[in-house]
Amino acid sequence: MARYTGPKTKISRRFGIYLGGSQKAFERRNFPPGMHGTKGARRKQTDFAVALAEKQKLRHIYGLMERQFRRYFNMALRRKGVTGEMLLQFLETRLDNIVFRMGFAKTLRAARQMVSHGHILVNGHKANIPSMNLKPGDRVEIKDNPRSKSLAMRGLELTQIVPVPDWLSLDRDKLTGTVVRTPSREEINVPVNEQLVVEFYSR
Repeated sequence: MARYTGPKTKISRRFGIYLGGSQKAFERRNFPPGMHGTKGARRKQTDFAVALAEKQKLRHIYGLMERQFRRYFNMALRRKGVTGEMLLQFLETRLDNIVFRMGFAKTLRAARQMVSHGHILVNGHKANIPSMNLKPGDRVEIKDNPRSKSLAMRGLELTQIVPVPDWLSLDRDKLTGTVVRTPSREEINVPVNEQLVVEFYSR
């Protein structure tokens, strides 16, 4: 399955929340998009449909393909602890997401592009793999060239009203940040019931 690159607002209307990774508002309606949306709004959803929707919602929030998402779930399943929380921690500590959370990019898509184009260094080394998972103590910095710094500074200007999570630290002047610790469930602000995702894959 290819990565979805269409309009985020269409997917957002399907789930009733904005999934674009920014503070943007969108037109809220009580029915999903499409010519048959009003009919679908009256249809009672099965437990399977509800769980599937939660899985799809989480997958779209982080912009992952099904195979990638399933791989993270299997990793979380093998990790000691609560599977749903482990899954969210794996997703939240991806390099592209951390670049986004630090405010170097306005959206997760823009953060992924920054990583892919080589504008990011991790622990002093070039890192161009968005799915790279970081651990406490890892240092993220903007590459020392005008283009990279310009992109990061523009991102910081656009996201200055959005607070950086407590599990990350950011030095805006030096354009660097550090992973302080692994985020807890309470610090992962995604409107998803991860237990339903676990139940979906456990069927």
